[in-house]
Amino acid sequence: MSEPSAKSAHVSEHEARAVAEASRETVWTAPSFVRELFLGRLELDLIHPHPEPDAEEQRRAADFMAKLERFLRQVDGEQIEHDARIPPEVIQGLRELGAFGIKIPREYGGLGLSQYTYGHAMSLCGSVSSALVTLLSAHQSIGVPQPLKLFGTEEQKKKYLPRLARGAISAFALTESDAGSDPARMSTTATPTADGSAYILDGEKLWCTNGTIAELMVVMARTPGRDGKPGPISAFIVESSWPGVEVVHRLEFMGLRGIENAELRFRGVRVPKENLLGGEGRGLKLALVTLNTGRLTVPAGCAAAGKWCLQVSRSFAGRRVQWGKPVGHHEAVAQMLAEIAAKTYAMEAVSDLASLLADRGRSDIRLEAALGKLWNTEVAWELCDLAVQVCGGRGYETARSLAMRGEAPVPLERLLRDLRINRIFEGTSEIMRLFIAREALDVHLRAAGDVVMPGVPMGRRLSGALRAAGFYAAWYPGRWLGWGRWPQYGAFGPLADHLRYLERASRRLARRQFHLMVRYGPALERRQAQLFRCVDIGAELFAMAAVCVRAARDRRRDPADGTPRELADLFCRHSRRKVEALFRAISSNDDEPTYRLARGVLEKRYEWLEEGILHVGAGREPSERPAGSPIEPPRVGAAAGG
Repeated sequence: MSEPSAKSAHVSEHEARAVAEASRETVWTAPSFVRELFLGRLELDLIHPHPEPDAEEQRRAADFMAKLERFLRQVDGEQIEHDARIPPEVIQGLRELGAFGIKIPREYGGLGLSQYTYGHAMSLCGSVSSALVTLLSAHQSIGVPQPLKLFGTEEQKKKYLPRLARGAISAFALTESDAGSDPARMSTTATPTADGSAYILDGEKLWCTNGTIAELMVVMARTPGRDGKPGPISAFIVESSWPGVEVVHRLEFMGLRGIENAELRFRGVRVPKENLLGGEGRGLKLALVTLNTGRLTVPAGCAAAGKWCLQVSRSFAGRRVQWGKPVGHHEAVAQMLAEIAAKTYAMEAVSDLASLLADRGRSDIRLEAALGKLWNTEVAWELCDLAVQVCGGRGYETARSLAMRGEAPVPLERLLRDLRINRIFEGTSEIMRLFIAREALDVHLRAAGDVVMPGVPMGRRLSGALRAAGFYAAWYPGRWLGWGRWPQYGAFGPLADHLRYLERASRRLARRQFHLMVRYGPALERRQAQLFRCVDIGAELFAMAAVCVRAARDRRRDPADGTPRELADLFCRHSRRKVEALFRAISSNDDEPTYRLARGVLEKRYEWLEEGILHVGAGREPSERPAGSPIEPPRVGAAAGG
C-alpha cells in the first residue's frame, strides 16, 4: 500500500470542515418528519396514516419475490461461508432473475420495482447469506445504477443502465487508506488531458465492495484546484477493463466471508470526459445524495436479522428444558425473548416507514434514512447478542460443527460476525451521529451560526447575536407551549399515552439542544458526547413514532389481532426509560474526566497498564510490519482449556 501523499496528509480542521459543508444538501425542499421532531414539533400527519406501497407495483413485485424465494432455497449459505466465495452459478442465477436491476427503470431493462420491494428482497437474501445482500446492495444501492439514475445524462443512462440491469456488476470507490470519513484528505486525482477529451486517473482506493469482480465502478477523485491547493472532488464512471485499473488485493474480514472486496490501484487510467458523472466538483454531493436512499438497505437487512434471531431464540427456548421446564419459561430468558420480539417489530417499522416515505417522494428522507441506519444497526447487534446468549454454547458454535454432531446447523455465530460491519460501513455509528446532529441543528445554525461557529469575526458575531435574539424570541416559547396530555391522540387507543409522551419529549429535546448551544457556544461542535445523546433521543423518538403508526395500521388491517399493539406497547415502555436516562445524562455526566483520561491514554500516561502482554508488532506500528506477518492475540482459549 502506498504512503499517503503529502497533499492528503496535511489538511487543517478548517479545510476538512469546509469540504464537508460544501458537500451538504443545504436546501430542504420537502418536509421531514424527523427534522420537525428535533425542532420540537410532532408533525404526525407526515407519517400517519402509514404510507402504503403502490398496489400495481406490488402485483408486479409478487412474481419476482416468489421466484427469488424459490431460487434462494437452493442456495447454500454455509458453502459460501466455507469457500469465502459466492459460486458463479448463484451469481448467474441472480442475473437471470433480474436481481441486479430491481430498482433500474423498466425503460432501461430493469424491473423498475420500489425501494420497499427492494428492501424485502434483500431481507430474503440475507436470511441465506449476508454476502448475497452485500453483492446486490453494493451494486445497486451505492454502485453505478443509483448515482447514474440520479445524476447521469440520458446518454450515460442509455449506455450503462441496460448493461447493469443484465448483471454487469458495479462498485463504488470512495475510501482511501488515509481518507475515510474525512474526504478532505482524498489523494486520488483526475487530471484533464491537454485536449480536454479525457481525464487521467491516478490513485488507490480501499475497501471497495465488489471491486474484485466489478465491470463498472463510480470512482471519486480530485480534479485540479487553484494555486496548487487540492481541487474539488468529482465522480467518474470507470470500466475495470481499461488499462491501468488494477486489483491489488482481495481483502478478508471478520464476517461477510463471501464478500468480494478490494484494494484498487489506478495508474494513468484514461477516462473519457463523457464519463464524468454529475459535473465537475459534485462528487461528494453525489455520494451523500446517493447514500440517502442507499442506506435504506441496511436497516431492512437488520430487521430481517431480528426476525431470524427471534425465530431461532423462540425455537430453542421452547424446546430446551432445564430445571424441569423450557428455558424460555425462566424469567431471565423470557426477558430476552420479549426484548427481541418488541425491538424486531420496531426495526421493521422503522425500515418500512423510511422506505415507503422514499417511494412516495413527498418527503426529504435524509434524516429518516440516517436514523434508520444508525438505530437498526445498533439494535440488530444487541438482539443477535441476546440470541447467542439464549442459545448458549450452541449459539457460539459454528453451524458446520453443529452439523458434525448431528444437531441443527443454525449459523447464529456467523450472523453475529456478519452484523458487526453494519455499524461501520456506509457511515460508522459515530459519523452517522455527527451527520444527524449537523442536519438536526441546521435551523439553529442558520439562525445563530455566526454566534456559535468558530472563527467568526467579532463584528459578524455581534450582528449574528442580534438576529438570533429575534429568531429565538419567537421560537423558544413555542417549545414550552403545547398540549401533550389527554385526550390528545385518542384515536391510537392504548398507545395514545406513548404519543403524548413523544410530543412532550420532542419539545423537551428541542429546548435541551438550544440550552447546549447557549452553554457551549462555538465549543458545542466539540461536545460530541452531548450531541450524540441528543441524536440518540431523537432516534428513540422516531422509532416510537414509527412503531405506533405501524401498530395503528396493523389494527386497521385486523382489528381482532392485538399482538401488534402488545409489541408496540412494550417497545415504547422500554424506549421511554432509555430516553429518560439520556435526558438525565445531558444534565449530569462524566464527560470531562472521561475525556481527560482518554487524552492521558494517548499521551501514554497509562502505558504501564499494557505490561504483561506481547506488544503489537513487537514495538512497531501495524503499517510497519512485513507483509504476511500477522499479529497474534493472547491465546485465551488455550489457557482456558488447560
